[in-house]
Amino acid sequence: MATFTPAETARRSGFSIDTLRYYERIGLLSGVRRDHAGRRAYSEADLGWLEILRCLRDTGMPIATMRQYAALALASGADAEQTIPERIEILEHHASEVAATIDLLRRQQQHLTEKIAHYRGLVAAVDSAPEPSPAQMS
Repeated sequence: MATFTPAETARRSGFSIDTLRYYERIGLLSGVRRDHAGRRAYSEADLGWLEILRCLRDTGMPIATMRQYAALALASGADAEQTIPERIEILEHHASEVAATIDLLRRQQQHLTEKIAHYRGLVAAVDSAPEPSPAQMS
């Protein structure tokens, strides 16, 4: 089974080593194995889980909600199956919030586009104005 050092895991996941340690400390990342010298040795499964955490973080899920989701998703045995409806609910709620954020950003992007066009029109009007003659300048 392939394992990865903290530095390799940080590079592959896009998280800093400090973030990896923090996520482990708060329970977002659990069961990270240690090698014979006691150093963390991350697995492919850990990298897969970090990909999910990256998605949740990058889409604005609060840490508290991420912890709630992780506690459910990382449950083992029969408990894991029983948490599926709650995990679906958490993800559906978050997906709805992400969709609302995307809608807002699209509206704001359109506003910016309109403002840029307005300013370009002002610049074009100034640039196309006739130069005053020397007689007009005195």
